[in-house]
Amino acid sequence: MATISEKGTKKGPKAALVMGSDSDYPVMKDCIKTLKDFGVETEVLVCSAHRTPDKAARFASEAEADGIEVIIAAAGKAAHLPGVLAAYTPLPVIGVPVRSSTMDGLDSLLSIVQMPPGIPVATVAVDGAVNAALLAVQVLSVAHPELREKMRQYKAELVRKVEQRNAEVQKKLQEDGFR
Repeated sequence: MATISEKGTKKGPKAALVMGSDSDYPVMKDCIKTLKDFGVETEVLVCSAHRTPDKAARFASEAEADGIEVIIAAAGKAAHLPGVLAAYTPLPVIGVPVRSSTMDGLDSLLSIVQMPPGIPVATVAVDGAVNAALLAVQVLSVAHPELREKMRQYKAELVRKVEQRNAEVQKKLQEDGFR
C-alpha cells in the first residue's frame, strides 16, 4: 500500500544506502540489486563519518524529510558511519560491516554492533549486504504490505531451491551406490 505524498502522487518504499568509501561498492552492489528487485526506491551515496562528518550529519538529519524510511550503512575498519547516522535520525539504521585487510572484518563488525544505549544499529554479518537489503525490506513491509507478500514469495523460492538441491544430492547418492 503506497502512501500519498503532499503532491498527491503515490509514494512507494524508499531506502538509502550509504557507503563509507567507494571501495565498499563491490560488497554493496548485491544489496542495491536486491532492493531494486523488491521494488524499493534506493538512494545511494558515499559519505564518510570521518572525512565528511558534516555531510553525514546533514544527510541523516534530512533523510526522513526526504522520504527515506530506512538507512543501510556500510563501513569498514573503524566503521563508525552506521552509528553516526543513527545518532542523527529516528529512522532505523542497518549496519553492514565490510571486510578489511586488518582483522578480516572483525574490527568493522565490533565497531558497528557495540553501540551505546539509545543509539541502536541493526547489524548483519561481515559483507552481509543481501541480508541488509532483506532486513530493510522486512522493516519497510510494516508500512508497505505488498513487500511482505514479496518476502513470502522470496522465502518460498528459497525452500524450493533447497528441496531441488536435496533431490540432486539424493540422486547422486543413488548413482554412487550409497543408497
